[in-house]
Amino acid sequence: MRSFCEKYGKNTPFHAVAKQLFGRKYERISRSLMLCLILFLAVYASELRVQVSPAVLYLTAAAFSAGIMWRTLNSSQNAEIFMGLFMLPFDDREMMISYAAAFGGYTLITKTAVVLALFFAAAQWSAAEIGAAVLLACLGCVVSAGWYAAIHLYKEGRESNLWNAFHGKVPEAKAGEPNPRKRLDAYVFFQPSISYGKKRHTGRKGYILRYLLRYITSNKNYLVNTAGLWLIAGLLPLMLGQFDGLNTLPMGFAILCMNTPICILLSCDPDLEQAVRLLPGQSVRFCGAYGLFIALVNFAGSSVYLVSWQVIHGGIGIAEVLTAAGFAAASAALSVYLEWRHPIRGWKIENDLWHHPRKYIVPVVMLLAGAVAGM
Repeated sequence: MRSFCEKYGKNTPFHAVAKQLFGRKYERISRSLMLCLILFLAVYASELRVQVSPAVLYLTAAAFSAGIMWRTLNSSQNAEIFMGLFMLPFDDREMMISYAAAFGGYTLITKTAVVLALFFAAAQWSAAEIGAAVLLACLGCVVSAGWYAAIHLYKEGRESNLWNAFHGKVPEAKAGEPNPRKRLDAYVFFQPSISYGKKRHTGRKGYILRYLLRYITSNKNYLVNTAGLWLIAGLLPLMLGQFDGLNTLPMGFAILCMNTPICILLSCDPDLEQAVRLLPGQSVRFCGAYGLFIALVNFAGSSVYLVSWQVIHGGIGIAEVLTAAGFAAASAALSVYLEWRHPIRGWKIENDLWHHPRKYIVPVVMLLAGAVAGM
């Protein structure tokens, strides 16, 4: 036990990574646990009780933890953490375990704990079910980290057996074949940020819309999130309809404006923000192009929603198309205003931006507008 504490305690890679995620004095742990306690007491005091199958709890704990862990490992800011750690001598196995343990703890404490607190407050659970849910959440983080390492090893052409690689047992290379990787080391978790890309685009004129499109397409997380939102747009008409005389069509437009990645472009890239703010006239030139870009993306999702609604319910006309365009433009203008005037500061990794409370301001405003428009 003493050797374990010395190996993963203070002045170790685990301690260094944990301080990057939780703060210098680990203050984020107490804030997250306090938030969980407040949510638990609020839901429990409301006496709201629902029947939830244990299978739903287990699946949510495992899948949610694995998904957040995967997104956290893919954060572009992880490269900066590793760059500092790689400047000092380190042990590969200690570095990998420390890195995975720190990010797993971050996922469980700041994200999964909030979801589990809501589950535990809204339904009755036995001690065995609670313990199984926590265990599956931990297992989800472990599987996600292992799968992440395996995929990146495969992409780099290192298909050697992971068990042998971890223990330094290297299979002999056949004639004419490249030598397999000697061991599974900590560099498998190092992914350079998109600013370190090899492509460099130059031109006499700066087309901001083209730059924004290139910036978004260079990040797979942004593309996946946008594609997922458009998939939801096709399914929304199945869940929305006429309820007590309320037209819920505008509510779909409000939901589809919650495309978090494209609305935090400046917050997630401080270098880009600094460069833009230093140039003259960018409050009009850049923000205008940025707002147009967000409006086009939002309207594309709304178009999918309108086509699906026409196929399922019918009744789509010019007025509905103009309403969709109005919601896309209004949500884009509000998103750009918040990003330019009130960018998100003090975040540790990119995953914090995706779950920042500010992301709900625009959808809430649009939902209120949609409710009024549907009356």
